[in-house]
Amino acid sequence: MMFAKLGKLAVVACASALVGVSATAPAAHAEGWGESHPRREEVNDRLAHENHRIDQERRDGEISRGEARRLHREDHQIRNEERRMASRDGGHITRFDQHVLNRQENAVSHQINRAR
Repeated sequence: MMFAKLGKLAVVACASALVGVSATAPAAHAEGWGESHPRREEVNDRLAHENHRIDQERRDGEISRGEARRLHREDHQIRNEERRMASRDGGHITRFDQHVLNRQENAVSHQINRAR
């Protein structure tokens, strides 16, 4: 009986330790590469610029609310993909990842231009 309680206590202690280690891992990436990595900055700056363009086109009446919503959704999906790629590669994105994301963003940019 005493060993069963100690066994449960050991399992809880190990689980707590693992949660603590996994919680500090992302912080280490943020200090190292993180979002300030040049390739991530370029992609995220471009996403922010496209987001602004969509809002501006909507304000100017060049695109409909539905079209703006759809374009924002596509940009949001690209941003989520960038985050997944970065988490997979230690907080940065590879040149190939950047190329893929830029091609996707080019497609959104062309859609904004066509909607005019």
